[in-house]
Amino acid sequence: MTSSGPFGQQNSYQPNPFQPAPDSAGVGQKRTVNSGDSKNYTRTGRLKTALSLTVGFLAIEWIIHIINFLFFGNDLGQYGIHPLDFNGIWGIFTAPLLHANFEHLIGNSLPGAIFCFLIGLSGRKAWWEVTIIVVLIAGVGTWLLGGPGTSHIGASGMVYGWLAYLIVRGIFNRSLSQFLVGVGLGFAYSGLIWGVLPIYEGVSWQGHLFGAIGGIVAGMVITSDDPIKKVKPQPQAGMR
Repeated sequence: MTSSGPFGQQNSYQPNPFQPAPDSAGVGQKRTVNSGDSKNYTRTGRLKTALSLTVGFLAIEWIIHIINFLFFGNDLGQYGIHPLDFNGIWGIFTAPLLHANFEHLIGNSLPGAIFCFLIGLSGRKAWWEVTIIVVLIAGVGTWLLGGPGTSHIGASGMVYGWLAYLIVRGIFNRSLSQFLVGVGLGFAYSGLIWGVLPIYEGVSWQGHLFGAIGGIVAGMVITSDDPIKKVKPQPQAGMR
């Protein structure tokens, strides 16, 4: 390739054989895979992400409960949600990590692991957005309406929120596959509907109810979980 200099001389330029040719996306720009929105994930990336989030959820819940049981005599339960008490408002964030006993923990672990895995298939960003929305709405709702003098602990509000999100997300995403999964989960766990009603003594129906509301809100507002599209990893530019 040649060009004219200021005095009419011909300057020649030879392309650098070691520099990659620019493309429409620009030199040095790479497509992000297995990060961000759901559409950026490969099938393997989805499975690995869902599995790691599920293992992390179970590990944190069980480790904290075992430590609480062995070293604190379950006294960490005092860090639950204390409605209308500003000293206990931090329980909004700590309550989902605490359980009254092993039966309580197991009851939340089994469905929680299933729902956590299914949401994790949409990627970390979607999982975190759903979980944060659910925890905040469930916690604030319980703090406001949980009843003075009560204490609320357990991951059940989060579990209800995850389930509600999975049931409704296909409607807002206009995804037939997600809608069918939601219908199946709705039938399989239809018995949980009674948990949002004040009919069981000692059960935080407020946490369940507001957790479910949080899940519906998450299904309505987040966009990082849009229907899955297959993505192939892009090869890195280099010498050939």
